[in-house]
Formats: sequence, structure tokens, C-alpha cells
Amino acid sequence: MGNRLSKIYTRTGDDGTTGLGDGTRVPKDAARVEAYGTVDEANSAIGMVLAVPGLPPAVASCLIAVQHDLFDLGGELCIPGMQLITPAQIDRLEQDLDAFNDPLPALKDFILPGGGPAAAACHLARTVTRRAERRVWTLMAAESAASDAPTNPEPARYLNRLSDLLFVLARVLARHENGSEVIWRRDRGAGPS
Repeated sequence: MGNRLSKIYTRTGDDGTTGLGDGTRVPKDAARVEAYGTVDEANSAIGMVLAVPGLPPAVASCLIAVQHDLFDLGGELCIPGMQLITPAQIDRLEQDLDAFNDPLPALKDFILPGGGPAAAACHLARTVTRRAERRVWTLMAAESAASDAPTNPEPARYLNRLSDLLFVLARVLARHENGSEVIWRRDRGAGPS
């Protein structure tokens, strides 16, 4: 592993730029920085799910593997031209998704984010992951317009599958925590007055 940070602050970002993994300096709001920054947010949101006590071991194991993948994915986005995310990682997500989804009842209604602390945290992680996917698509569009070099599509595909997996895990966790999901109802009345 390269150099370790012995000093956390460098003051080099005080001018509104940040360094990419290849040493290039870019604005802190550049599409690439937005993409890997939002992936970092998604990873942190998954950490919040993992911090809830009493998670089923299979869910915890799955999410820890995802956190490692997201660290790789952020690294890939931080270094232009780097490719770390592979189709095999996406295949693993699909296998996990199928395994967790198969025992669940068929989905007949829209589900509101909630159902217990872990399920709600998982729904939050899902929405942050969706935002990360949108940021990656923005980056890919910008790079495609700026050059002929193809951008690796695997990060966007990975994030798409991950958000689906997090939705299914939220359903699993809602049942684990209290046996029910929060179902959206169109005819719920005017609510409290």
C-alpha cells in the first residue's frame, strides 16, 4: 500500500480543488468527485445498517462484502482509467438478491421506508445508492462527450443491482425486526388534524 497519511489536513483543498488518485487536481464539485463522494456516502449509510444490533448474520456478511466492493468502486472512480469492478461482483449481487428475495412474499403494494431501525437504515442506504448511480451516469455522460475513451459501465451496473438488493434486504429486515412492512395506502384519510 502506498503512502499513509501522517497528517490529516493538508490545506491543499482550501482553493476548492481536490486531488484524484492519479494526482490530477479538479474542482471539488466535478462530476467525478460527486460520483465517488456519493459512493462513499452510500458506504457510510450501509455502515449505519451494520451498526444496528442483532442483524441476521447472512445480511451482515452480505453488507460487509458490499462495503469492500464500494471501497473498490470509489477507488475506480477516483482514478481515471482504472477498472476494479467486474461482472463477477455484479453476478454475486444478483445471486444474493435472488437468495434473499425467494422466501419473501410476492410484492403487491408499494412499501414506505420504515419497518424498524435496520429496515429504515437500509431504505436510506438504498436511496443514497440510487443517487450514487445517477452521479456515475452523469460522469459517464460527461466523459463520453469529452473523449472517445469508453468508460467502464460496471460501476453503474453494480450500483443499480445494489439498490435492488438493499430494497430486498429492507424487506427481510422489516420482518426480522417486527414482522411487518409499512405499506403505502392511497386512501389513508386526511390524517391527524
